[in-house]
Amino acid sequence: MIKVLIVDDDKLVRKGICSAMPWKDFDMEVVGEAGNGQKALEFLQTHPVDLMLTDLAMPVMSGIELMRAAKQLYPGLHIVVLTLHQDFDYIQEALRLGAIDYIAKVQLEKEQFEHVLQRIYTRINESVQPTRPVPSLEETNVHYSTLYVLVSQDRKSEQPWVSQMNVTDYEMLWEIERNCCMWAARREQEQQLFEQLKELQLQAPQSTLFVLSDVQAQTWSQIKSWIIHYSETELFYKYTPDLRVTTLSMNDDKPLTLAPPQDEKLDQLKQTWFQTPWTHHEHHYRELIHQFKALRLQKGQLTGLLYFIVMEWNRLFAQTSLGKLNMIHSFDSWYEVETWIRQTAASIRQADQQHGYSPEIMGAVKKAVKIIQNDLTQAHTASGLSQQLNISRSYFSQCFKELMGRTFNDYTRYVRVEKAKEYLVNTNHTIAWIAEQVGYTDEKYFSRIFREMTGLLPSEYRQLA
Repeated sequence: MIKVLIVDDDKLVRKGICSAMPWKDFDMEVVGEAGNGQKALEFLQTHPVDLMLTDLAMPVMSGIELMRAAKQLYPGLHIVVLTLHQDFDYIQEALRLGAIDYIAKVQLEKEQFEHVLQRIYTRINESVQPTRPVPSLEETNVHYSTLYVLVSQDRKSEQPWVSQMNVTDYEMLWEIERNCCMWAARREQEQQLFEQLKELQLQAPQSTLFVLSDVQAQTWSQIKSWIIHYSETELFYKYTPDLRVTTLSMNDDKPLTLAPPQDEKLDQLKQTWFQTPWTHHEHHYRELIHQFKALRLQKGQLTGLLYFIVMEWNRLFAQTSLGKLNMIHSFDSWYEVETWIRQTAASIRQADQQHGYSPEIMGAVKKAVKIIQNDLTQAHTASGLSQQLNISRSYFSQCFKELMGRTFNDYTRYVRVEKAKEYLVNTNHTIAWIAEQVGYTDEKYFSRIFREMTGLLPSEYRQLA
């Protein structure tokens, strides 16, 4: 008999579901009901429940919060969510948390009751697995010398292989995190388990199976922390599609301790990105990749760095013939980041080749743009920069105009006025102060240039903004 708990803050809904559904026809029995998530957890502590139907929107504790707590405390509990509206985001989150189905309350008409329960009953039977012990975190591992961990780099989406594990003859199965599972078996069954896991791995995208030794005399809390930390640091950078199986030791393979990156190394990397050689020469490309990996950034820090680089590039060049870069919106391993960097190099190289200039000339123009943008207070001239970059003035001016779409002087005025607009809108500084910050020592001259380019005086622009 499948024991059912109904959780909904609307008493009439609870009573209606309890009384109207043909539970007995599907070997089910409603053993309790609760008006919120907290009361549901209290009921689960004292009553065996196989199936919980829960609303998502409830006071005290939402259905999502209840699901997270219940799945952690009762991994074998089957959950079906009730929702008044078919809210896609909430439903997707519920399914990711392990719900086997969802029911829109507006669909609960009498003629559909049997169909709904049949669907739930079928899914429960399909997902039933022999229960295996989950260790206490404080307990010390004394039985197993080797553990087997299958981890997918995609830790966000719910994947079928997690809920369809048909691996037999193991003594322990522990879903440590989403899409990260650990098995243990008796010594005489380890080889059979290993072969079965290699078969299971074919269903697990972007996955690595690692055989972990030197785990005895470690608490399960220490083992869990080691696996999570290793997966998020070392494995993040080591993973490739060819890394299917690897052997690790808790004594020898210490997970990386990721320290905050040093500012000077970040600045050096950012400068390297805007120098053309890495997009045209393999040696410089490998050097850039080495700089990236040497930082050993956490995934969040790496995302922030890539966003900065792309936004800065697009700020400088998106409106020119040098082209716009597309951001990598999500990634699960360094392998995917490096693939994106190589594709980006190819797109930059293709844009450069359309102009027929050498990589050295392309790099010189890009460097000139960075020099101008980085210090607007300086009175940069085409003559001065061309000499600094070791290019003839006339050739530099020709290349600059073709690539940037403006003459050197027009471009410098443009970026100064654009920066002045930012100051006018976002600060209360005086016009004189703003003029000085963008390279004009004469406030009246600055105002005249600003009006020529915008049709407004700086004060008028500030009032209208």
